[in-house]
Amino acid sequence: MNAFTSLASDRRSAARSFGSCTETDRLSSLDPFAARYGRALPLALRAHAAGMSWDEFTTTYAPQNGPLHLGGWSAAALTGGLCAYEATFTLGGSIHRSASVATGPVSAMTGMIHELGFRLEIRSFHRQDMGECHATFLLCEAHDERSCWVMGLGATAAESTLRAMTAGINRLYGER
Repeated sequence: MNAFTSLASDRRSAARSFGSCTETDRLSSLDPFAARYGRALPLALRAHAAGMSWDEFTTTYAPQNGPLHLGGWSAAALTGGLCAYEATFTLGGSIHRSASVATGPVSAMTGMIHELGFRLEIRSFHRQDMGECHATFLLCEAHDERSCWVMGLGATAAESTLRAMTAGINRLYGER
């Protein structure tokens, strides 16, 4: 996976209605992700997001602004189940390149962001694979035990997870 690009199109699941109001309709009115994709948010996040518009939801749970921006990511398979990962980050206007050898992208990203001075612990992990779009929802915690929910969307499962981790840094360390 190289530099991330925005998803070319949104995939929305259409709810089939046989009456004036289906369970999906009721869920969609409370859950902005269900309204957009036809799938429910994790239960613990659903209560926080109830009644938000899609724009409000993404501004809150998938912030694009903050101290950290992931500009590029690549992976190369090594022997023994390991991969060599490389990333380019923008932090405070400066570009940082980082590399890691790890068993997966979450482990590699965790090490890289730690080197940049951020602690991010994943307390809860949920992913929705929806064909050409993947969504990852994380409950993240910072070094001072502050926690927040975040979302990442991507063309692959790994991309959505890395975007969610970046959103976690931006929510937890946004005033840094």
